[in-house]
Amino acid sequence: MNATDILPLDAETKAFEAPHGHKDELRLWLRLLTCTNLVETEIRRRLRDGFDVTLPRFDLMAQLERAPQGMTLGEMSKRMMVSNGNVTGLVERLVESGHLERAPLPSDRRVQVIKLTTEGRSEFSAMAEAHEAWIAEMFEDLSAREIEALLKALGKLKASVLPTLRDAGRPS
Repeated sequence: MNATDILPLDAETKAFEAPHGHKDELRLWLRLLTCTNLVETEIRRRLRDGFDVTLPRFDLMAQLERAPQGMTLGEMSKRMMVSNGNVTGLVERLVESGHLERAPLPSDRRVQVIKLTTEGRSEFSAMAEAHEAWIAEMFEDLSAREIEALLKALGKLKASVLPTLRDAGRPS
């Protein structure tokens, strides 16, 4: 093993080195974060290497795949939970590459509607198929029962977190 084979020390590993100083909830949070980062990093690499596309571009195309009639830049911004400026930059690059088409909304010509082109839909379909296979490969050591248990537990966690988000804007 050489120096380039050593993975950087993540927060989860640091917490496990001194487990008595960390509560189980914090250790769980760090494990979730570490797993998310590892999977996301690998997906980003594979999208770049296999399709010369970034994860944000893939995500934008995935949203449009679900909306064949297209959507406005504002709608896309809300769906992706990013600023209009971020969406505009992604859209510009995908229009230039031939993946998207953009047209003014007939009822308000100031508003732009974006859609996947035929080429964009075809290329996204190949990306989505590969993406699904990559996820299956990364999760292959989990049994169907373990996946079901994780989905149930994470659903419970999500339900526990959602009320705190709703209350975040309210004064205490």
